[in-house]
Amino acid sequence: MINLKALGVLFLVWAGVLWDGYGQTPSTARLISPLTREYVYPTRIVWQQGQIQGSDFLLETGDGQANLTNDRITILRNSEEKGSIVLDFGREINGAVEIITGMWGDGNVPRNVRIRLGESVAEAMSDIGQDGATNDHAMRDFHMQLPWLGKNQTGESGFRFVRIDFLDDDAELHLREVRAIATFRDIPYLGSFKSSDERLNKIWEVGAYTVHVNMQDYLWDGIKRDRLVWVGDLHPEVSTVNTVFGYNDVVPSSLDLARESTPLPGWMSGISTYSMWWIVLHYDWYMAHGNLDYLREQHQYLNGLVDQIRSKIVDGKEMMDGTRFLDWPSSEDSLAVHAGLQAMTLLSLEKAAQLGVFLNDQALVDRCNKAVLALKQVVPVHNNSKQAAALMALTGLMKPSQAYEDVLSVGGAKNFSTFYGYYMLEAMAKAGRYTEAMDIISTYWGGMLDLGATTFWEDFNIEWLENAGRIDELVPEDKVDVHGSYGGYCYEGYRHSFAHGWASGPTSWLSEHVLGIKVAEPGGVAFTVNPNLGNLAFAEGTFPTPFGVIRVRHERDANGQVVSQIDAPKEVTIIRK
Repeated sequence: MINLKALGVLFLVWAGVLWDGYGQTPSTARLISPLTREYVYPTRIVWQQGQIQGSDFLLETGDGQANLTNDRITILRNSEEKGSIVLDFGREINGAVEIITGMWGDGNVPRNVRIRLGESVAEAMSDIGQDGATNDHAMRDFHMQLPWLGKNQTGESGFRFVRIDFLDDDAELHLREVRAIATFRDIPYLGSFKSSDERLNKIWEVGAYTVHVNMQDYLWDGIKRDRLVWVGDLHPEVSTVNTVFGYNDVVPSSLDLARESTPLPGWMSGISTYSMWWIVLHYDWYMAHGNLDYLREQHQYLNGLVDQIRSKIVDGKEMMDGTRFLDWPSSEDSLAVHAGLQAMTLLSLEKAAQLGVFLNDQALVDRCNKAVLALKQVVPVHNNSKQAAALMALTGLMKPSQAYEDVLSVGGAKNFSTFYGYYMLEAMAKAGRYTEAMDIISTYWGGMLDLGATTFWEDFNIEWLENAGRIDELVPEDKVDVHGSYGGYCYEGYRHSFAHGWASGPTSWLSEHVLGIKVAEPGGVAFTVNPNLGNLAFAEGTFPTPFGVIRVRHERDANGQVVSQIDAPKEVTIIRK
């Protein structure tokens, strides 16, 4: 027997919680998402089979509402052959698929469909277990029911393409709409880049969008797989956030999550270099935004982490435990990994010393500087690894010109990688090789665009371009399926992420080195502006600061000299060398 009095008390308690959550009481009872949702309709039909009537109606922008008129309906009729269709939403998104149905003639019996989401057409056509296809982290291949005269939604994943298979025998399915619900942070693009090279312009934009689509509850590295916070992966992503969006809460919340989930003596993500990247990230974040109170919140953990790193240095040589990792393509080269770890240890302690200055902690500064001096006495073998040579050049363990001539220039874009390619470009800039770096960007990152990419990938090898089919089309029999055929380590075949934020390096690189805009003092109160146009006729753009955007335009005059126009907020000092 139901106790009505007790039920009434429970209702009042429940109502009180709601009031506390939505009234004027403390906001800790409310969880408000920073994300917004946008409806995205298909742009084209890639493929269809079976008896399908009125499929073009699915390309029209609708209102998301089922109605009794049952007009402008796409009808799938299953008899001898079952109906299937693949839709293209035009760009990679993080989100769900919503299906609005009409009225079929045998009453309100739900219909059964199979949904397959794909970052490529080939992935949307694949089966679980085929060439690496998985449901890891986000469900992208599943069955669901659709109501008569209603709607249903899938869960979220990263995708551009959706395949719908109507499963019921001898039946009809009426589709009024199929639309994606994109989830993202509705924030303005404050930074911009435009030059006389449209290919570079597109690469800058795609890198910016790749990070934007990964700015979810936290800053993820991939929206289909590994919807997680990997701290090393954050470094190129945060560089892009600072370049394009300026301050955003997703960065400190992600850095704090990594700290809180990694009590010392653990390494973030189990990887020593990722804890080192956490230090570098805090340095970069403080230089860009200058929040000393926030930096002070990191002080105790920073001290402990520095001592932990120092404890792994023996006679000036790094002896890191945990997973010894730079990036996947270099992971089997132990000599390169050691060289990279030596450079990363040096870099992190140099940045920690500078953070110690900001925090007025001389003891921290002294401990870091002592370790740095010891580390500089040991110069490891780079083993012709572009990853290792880049880090060694950036930390002074190798002359940048030597790193370029002996390693980075060899084979052009061959052996570049999407993550550490950013640091290879940085090392090339340090060697003064701006034109060559832009050529690499155009060839390597542009190669993904040539295959139909709208976001940059977890990994890419320039050799994959040979006889490759596009990812936005059915792969012809005489072409290679790039998505299903390539990839390694944790990203074999269709498990490979095609929207990976760590691949966005060219966006921040082009703004810093071509537009020439680089923060010079903490809090973004001073910037250097030193353009490097290479073979470009002009380059212009904007860069966000805490006080507004810096606007620049650099153009070659009739004598070949670069003439610059610079407009900055009054609070920002511009330094020209």
